[in-house]
Amino acid sequence: MAAGTTFLCSCEETMPLHGETVAKACRTKVRTAHQLCRKELDFFKTVLAQDSEVTVACTQEAPLFEEVAGDIGFGGRLTFANIREQAGWSKNAKAAGPKTAALIAAAAEEMPPVQAVTLESKGVALIYGRDETAITVARRLADTLDVTVLLTRPGEVTPAATTDFPVVKGSITSAKGHLGTFDLAVDDYALPSPSSRRAYLWQAPRNGASSSCDILIDLSGGASLFPTPELRPGYLRVDPRDLTGIERLIGEARGLVGTFDKPRFIQFREDLCAHSRSKITGCTRCLDLCPTGAISPSGDVVSIDPAVCAGCGQCAAVCPTGAAAYALPPADALIRRLRSLLTTYRAGGGATPVVLLHDGDHGAPLIDALARFGDGLPAHVLPLAVNEITQIGPEMLASALAYGAAGVVILGRAKPRHDLMGLHATLAMAGTVADALGYGRDILRLVETDDPDRLAADLALPFATKPAPTPANFLPMGGKRGLLEIAFGELHRVAPAPVDVVPLAKGAPFGKIQLDRDACTLCLACVSACPTSALADNPDKPALSFSESLCVQCGLCEQTCPEDAISLVPQIDFIAWSEPKRVLKEEEPFHCTSCAKPFGTRSTIERIAAKLEGHWMFSGANEARRAALFMCEDCRVERVVNESFDPYGAPGRPAVRTTDDYLREAKAAKDRLS
Repeated sequence: MAAGTTFLCSCEETMPLHGETVAKACRTKVRTAHQLCRKELDFFKTVLAQDSEVTVACTQEAPLFEEVAGDIGFGGRLTFANIREQAGWSKNAKAAGPKTAALIAAAAEEMPPVQAVTLESKGVALIYGRDETAITVARRLADTLDVTVLLTRPGEVTPAATTDFPVVKGSITSAKGHLGTFDLAVDDYALPSPSSRRAYLWQAPRNGASSSCDILIDLSGGASLFPTPELRPGYLRVDPRDLTGIERLIGEARGLVGTFDKPRFIQFREDLCAHSRSKITGCTRCLDLCPTGAISPSGDVVSIDPAVCAGCGQCAAVCPTGAAAYALPPADALIRRLRSLLTTYRAGGGATPVVLLHDGDHGAPLIDALARFGDGLPAHVLPLAVNEITQIGPEMLASALAYGAAGVVILGRAKPRHDLMGLHATLAMAGTVADALGYGRDILRLVETDDPDRLAADLALPFATKPAPTPANFLPMGGKRGLLEIAFGELHRVAPAPVDVVPLAKGAPFGKIQLDRDACTLCLACVSACPTSALADNPDKPALSFSESLCVQCGLCEQTCPEDAISLVPQIDFIAWSEPKRVLKEEEPFHCTSCAKPFGTRSTIERIAAKLEGHWMFSGANEARRAALFMCEDCRVERVVNESFDPYGAPGRPAVRTTDDYLREAKAAKDRLS
């Protein structure tokens, strides 16, 4: 909720203010103005001197207000909310009072600071090309960068009169790294002959050369050296025939010298990763979706290179354990902003809100265009900015519906910057649960457009939904997995038509294991493999128990089980989530026949004894050794040591048969017949 003082400005009377609604819903003192940024700027200064928390319902003039606050030494908290483009400039502006209050309350939610990753470039550049274009670009960059030209399969290239920078031949076979630390493997590497006259003559080539550089400029016209090349810092790639693109590239390359900070988009905890155990692969959700190759296996876990990560957030959205968590902002902070948006909207008298999730680079300008040149956003559509729409996870969607949203619309580009496969899977899973709980079908939508009129048309389509009769008001706290459990638990609690079990598609982050009790020997290998402790043993007796709320369906238990007794069942069982561990199988321990110490399980000991029944080591003269099978490890060692046992007492092996034996038998058979 907003606090302190809130300034509402009509922006020269181009929109209504809704002061009473804002004051009531946000529990804030409201000051109104008509041109706060110009004629009434002294009024703003006066309030700053009186209050330590001030919200200005204007983002256009935020730099001016911040400058004024700095000039007068304001030491309090100053926040800004975009009311004009998102609520005031709309044909529904008169009904946008609850929405105005909601936007102000959401803007007041503090977001934690973002950590940065530092990249350093000294300007060492490799220009990879095939003809004079690469040399021309190198000549233009040589005054700024330390350039080397690598020509791949060149034709006739005329040597320069003066060697201002190295020109060599070779083809890059592999590349890794980023701005400041590119490492390249080069085959067919050769130096030019100094006596090259009309065209470069090359010395004897060799394979397996290596090179490193800070900036990699690719003018080869071939396949990209990296996945999603536009997202790799320091890798500049243009078709050599694109003269305009080359000019842009030259300008960009000149600016890539020095120290640069980029956000650390993902916070990663190895101890929560469910990738693999004992060289058995389990969860690969993040590896399957990363568009830049920033994620790679690293033993039992994965490794995320923060310098390569482009911040799409798909790994965090699909990570079932919370090992990968988005940090711009964290999921709990974003859901707190969502909570303020929806609860304040209701407190202001609003009904059937639709949440519009959008990014800043594409969605915000589209909303602004709709406000300036169209009818603006409807009064019940509440926009909420995220860094990337692909960061949206199921916990965000479930929270929105639990807080009372009548629908959620995600605004994407007509041509997505990132693959949306993960987002589609998230929407499908959350939609399945929402539909099963009575919220209705088509309650979650993805709109992919660059046209504000198309956006307006899609937002005008009604949602045939049943919002939560009594919306939730939970405070989101904890990590990703905890948020998932809370959000879906609340979604079920406030559902219009709750059911206990919802079947899900394969790959969902929730589910149970189906245990074949007859096949299970309680070896407990699955317990050792489970990365989330969903499977557990009992230190007092042979038993296997299961906590469904902790299961992430990684499949490690299924692949580890030597008896193939485990299978995965993707689902949400809300009753099981609220219960303690369920015992899947338990047995009484077998007691040593010598000292009565419990060890193993009765079924296992009896199965081993049955399999060894009649074996020469436990029959005949060695019959007494069979009793050792029913003893604990200590008594068994003592029995074996005390019993005389001839290791050479095994039955004799049959003599080796040779070709002569077969010929002799054949001759004898022939003689008998004659």
